[in-house]
Amino acid sequence: MTELATRAQTFGLVAEGVATGLSAPWRLYLARGCRYLSLTVGDRAEWDAWRAHLGCPEVSVRVYDAGGEIRRVSVAEVVVDGCQISVELVEEVGTGDLERLLTTDHLAEPEER
Repeated sequence: MTELATRAQTFGLVAEGVATGLSAPWRLYLARGCRYLSLTVGDRAEWDAWRAHLGCPEVSVRVYDAGGEIRRVSVAEVVVDGCQISVELVEEVGTGDLERLLTTDHLAEPEER
C-alpha cells in the first residue's frame, strides 16, 4: 500500500493504535480524499502516547486568547503513506502558567544538595 487510499484504511490506522492500548481520540477529522487526518486527544499523556505511536517528528505549540480564555494547542504531525496526520491537544492555560513561561528561573539547573 503506497497511500492510505480509503476511509477504511485510514480508520484502520487509528484502530491499530487503540488495539495496542492507546485511548481512543475524542474527535477525528478525515478530509475528503484521505489526505489529512486529525486526531484530538484529551490530555498530555494521550498526546504523548499517540505521538510516540505514530512517530511524529514535527511538533508545534500555539498559545492564543479565545475570548478571555487562554488556550495552548500542541500539534504533532507526520505523513504516513501520503496522508498527513496530526495529533492535537487543546488545553486551557491559567495566567500563572503564562507568568512561569515568561521567567527563566524554571530553565535553570536544579541545585545539588
